[in-house]
Amino acid sequence: MTKPRLIYFDFPASRGEECRIALHVAGVDFDDVRVPTKDWPPMKQGTPFGALPVLELPGKPPLSQSNAILVLIGREHQLHPADHFEAARHEAVMCAVEDIRHTISPTLRIADPEQKQAARAALAANELKTWGGQVERQIGDGPFLGGAILQVADLKLYMMTRWLTSGVLDHIPTSVLDHCPKLLKLHAAVAEHAGVKSWLTKPKD
Repeated sequence: MTKPRLIYFDFPASRGEECRIALHVAGVDFDDVRVPTKDWPPMKQGTPFGALPVLELPGKPPLSQSNAILVLIGREHQLHPADHFEAARHEAVMCAVEDIRHTISPTLRIADPEQKQAARAALAANELKTWGGQVERQIGDGPFLGGAILQVADLKLYMMTRWLTSGVLDHIPTSVLDHCPKLLKLHAAVAEHAGVKSWLTKPKD
């Protein structure tokens, strides 16, 4: 291995995609290893925590957990605050994104349509509304979490906001975060960032 390898499932979403974008924005030449779902079970035991993404660096053991990967990329490529307190504040927001992912995840496994609809409606009215308001309070004048410069926490917020407002989650209205204008402004600013746009429009092998 002569360059970094980022290993994740073969779709442009969730934890792996935010790490891919971070590497691309940082200008890192990396191998984008995409794992078909059918190939995952025999690989699982060989990962640090039985989960993806995993970042492999020359001469280093594999690194797992998306927040750890993002913080490492951010620290090495000026995409994470140098000030320790501000860095911790950004990491707290990143942890909050993982918290809401874990809250949403059980509804992905509900097979009964009526039960799923009820669970998602409750999510939208309660946990997602509360989460959006909490994140909104962390954003200052923007457009990004730390001000004028994009950092890895912004990529994580972008991915979650994109998911929640895209309409791909049945029974979660695309207006679910309309009460969070700063968060929506952050989402739009990330989407328009040159490095992010370059990744989103980059042909995938």
